Amino acid sequence: MADIAKNLNCSIHKIVYWMDKFNIPRRSFSDAVYLKANPHGDPFKIKKQLSDKELILYGIGIGIYWGEGEKVSKGKVRVANSDPKLILAFRNFLIKICQVTLSRIHYSLICFNDSNVKDVGTYWSKVLEISEEKFGKIVQIAPQGKGNYRRKSQYGVCIIEISNTKLKNWVMHELKKLQISPW
Repeated sequence: MADIAKNLNCSIHKIVYWMDKFNIPRRSFSDAVYLKANPHGDPFKIKKQLSDKELILYGIGIGIYWGEGEKVSKGKVRVANSDPKLILAFRNFLIKICQVTLSRIHYSLICFNDSNVKDVGTYWSKVLEISEEKFGKIVQIAPQGKGNYRRKSQYGVCIIEISNTKLKNWVMHELKKLQISPW
């Protein structure tokens, strides 16, 4: 409504008046923000017809999210792990099943105090076949208490993430379906 009011050089109240007068429904604020951020529609499209291989990938992706995914935030599908094969499998799930474009996937790294930040970035860059610039700032955490580990993961933890509320809702819905399954 604000954009329409601006284009017509009038107040939002006038737009509200005319919408009410002609029973034109209004979007919620969150729907309006989502549409503005995604003017060409959803940046993903869940694949419906899955081959046997894709069904396995679907199960792996949902399983990875169930075990390793961040479930608290409303709009981020985020998985963190130190195993590169797990991160690659989850990325394949996002690309092949959720049909997310590579440009929408973001990465960040956390390395431990006994790791070389440059080596960590180089390692994950090679594994994921992306440029080191895709990571932005790499966080190095300070020593944390007295652990049993002499040396933590040499290459730290990679976080793979896509910000999209509808995709997050779909993933959480898929998880909920599994949790009530009688098997």
